[in-house]
Amino acid sequence: MTFLLPAVFPILDSSVVPRIDRAAWLGRLGRSLADAGIRLIEYRNKPDTDAQVLADALVLRAALPSGQVRLILDDRADVALAAGFDGVHVDSGDLPAAVARRLLGPEAVVGTSATSEELLLEAMASPVDYISFGPIFPTTTKQTSIEPIGLEGVRAYRKLAGRVAVLVAAAGITIETAPGILAAGANSVAVSAAIFQASDPVAEFRRWIELVS
Repeated sequence: MTFLLPAVFPILDSSVVPRIDRAAWLGRLGRSLADAGIRLIEYRNKPDTDAQVLADALVLRAALPSGQVRLILDDRADVALAAGFDGVHVDSGDLPAAVARRLLGPEAVVGTSATSEELLLEAMASPVDYISFGPIFPTTTKQTSIEPIGLEGVRAYRKLAGRVAVLVAAAGITIETAPGILAAGANSVAVSAAIFQASDPVAEFRRWIELVS
């Protein structure tokens, strides 16, 4: 494995972003996270238009300096390119990983998801830097009909992937369960609600870094 991810992979979902003073809120959050030492964050906004996602992305890029923080955009490789993001996470229905790679370039971060062992093998054959898998435990942040795989599932994915793939465990992960997931074979844990639905997301991010990294 040559691509290194931080142990904590924060995902900011648009559902927590207020509709009023949106840009100011995103800017404050981004600057505070940069001060807290964040190195990578994904922005996920599925319901809004490309124009709104681009506006949000530009605010985040300005608040989270290039070269200091890697910014990943969910789904939309073209918007990621326009906003100066460092990469994209693509799934079924998005641009294929190979196309996203050509669009964003060889230095970009391109990730994808695998919700079965068969899909994991397919993802490993594509030009991606990391593969997200799960759900590990039940989650309310992202709708899915797939049954949680638990720690045994994490071990099974790591065994199938060998030491080649960079694996990001996702969904339902708490600060208490994260260490066991990493010990079972994940390189990183994706965290959304546990950080960004907290009363003080920046303080919660600091707590995760102290206890999990």
